[in-house]
Amino acid sequence: MKQASRILTLQTRGPGMYDFTRDIRVFTRETEAVEGVLTLMCRHTSASLTIQENADPDVQTDLQDAMDRISPHDPSLYIHGAEGPDDMPAHIRTVLSGVTLSIPLMDGCLTLGTWQGVYLWEHRDAPHQRQVAAHLLYED
Repeated sequence: MKQASRILTLQTRGPGMYDFTRDIRVFTRETEAVEGVLTLMCRHTSASLTIQENADPDVQTDLQDAMDRISPHDPSLYIHGAEGPDDMPAHIRTVLSGVTLSIPLMDGCLTLGTWQGVYLWEHRDAPHQRQVAAHLLYED
């Protein structure tokens, strides 16, 4: 077995989903791996990772609206507020959506479905620079 790792840096512009499927495909191709598993971990507590629909942007809008209903920016609902009214809702959204993903690699390709993309989901209002740790365990 071989291993490869990389820190991917993503710039966000505020709340929303940022597709970085292309970045992880480049990473896996560079290794020339044939079979393996790619693990991704978001190194933040107010952003998350998800595999989601990449064809219809309405899906992302609906998901963001659902999160806004589940975890509103209402400071009266939370004790923690040291970093602003969007911070505690961001932590809740991260717990609900998760910070790690595992994607199998078969025949040199990620096994994503036709309409699936890999996204960093920014939950804070301000732009942020986010890091995602990528680790590939593979055979060539």
